[in-house]
Amino acid sequence: MAKTQETETKNKSEDTRQFAIQRLYIKDFSFELPGGADTFSREWNPQMNLDIHTDTSEIEADTYEVILKLTVTVKSQDQHAFVVEATQAGIFTIKDFPQDQLSHFLGSYCPSILYPYVREAITNIVTKASFPQLVLAPINFDALYAKHLEQQEAEKDGSESNGQSK
Repeated sequence: MAKTQETETKNKSEDTRQFAIQRLYIKDFSFELPGGADTFSREWNPQMNLDIHTDTSEIEADTYEVILKLTVTVKSQDQHAFVVEATQAGIFTIKDFPQDQLSHFLGSYCPSILYPYVREAITNIVTKASFPQLVLAPINFDALYAKHLEQQEAEKDGSESNGQSK
């Protein structure tokens, strides 16, 4: 009998779980051409740097804003050609999931949803600025999230060992 109650309780809690996308939007967007028109007279030999940052905040019970910010810096001939900063955000309802699954949703799954939108926006603005098309490669947010967890664990272990008397 106890096993049946446990199974029913587990099934009931799984039935109340909810994940929903409420809204996806561009929160901030910037394109800079530091060298102006001189940029187009130089030989085009691009080197790109991509910085990725995510942030999460709970805006009400079971509702979260997830922010994915990409900064693309392209240099040519050791001079800045252009810089794009794009912040894509989404509002997500995530209800009745255990904390580890909630963290995974916020740290990996939601940024994976946001990425194609911000990638398209960056590609469009770079093309409209008359540069060759810039298509950002897919990103494995699961791997980035796992690396983030490892770094947190290493920092935690380091601070615990530093705080102990020897």
